[in-house]
Amino acid sequence: MTATDDPATIAPGSRVFSDSELSYLAGQRLGRLATVAPDNSPQNSPVGFQVRPDGVVEIYGYNLGASRKFRNVAATGVVSLVVDDIASVDPWRVRGVEIRGTAAAVTDIEPPQPWLSHEVIRIHPRRVLSWGLDADVEGLQARTIAADA
Repeated sequence: MTATDDPATIAPGSRVFSDSELSYLAGQRLGRLATVAPDNSPQNSPVGFQVRPDGVVEIYGYNLGASRKFRNVAATGVVSLVVDDIASVDPWRVRGVEIRGTAAAVTDIEPPQPWLSHEVIRIHPRRVLSWGLDADVEGLQARTIAADA
């Protein structure tokens, strides 16, 4: 399962994400990756993603190495990925996960699909926020992730 042909690959037993977060992310195909350029200007891009068994989030693309998001990650390593949706309009119910962390722009990797380029952005979550995922839990759930998680 990859970010391009199935919903996000999720890591059972992850120490980074809760079961409800993993379940939600598994059903989603698209997120928005926010990066920061060296001049501190923000950039936001729609991206596919997958979650590895160790909780690292991977983003691939067709020509990822030539993208501004890849260059921004290489330069600053600062990212936030938001995956959200509207579960219901009546009654109004939104849900989502925000993953803040450090990221690496990695080159010369073997992509999971042959049509993807040989680069990947790897996000190491340091803060996870979620909302609307559990019917019995109200409000925002937030936690900091240890660097060794």
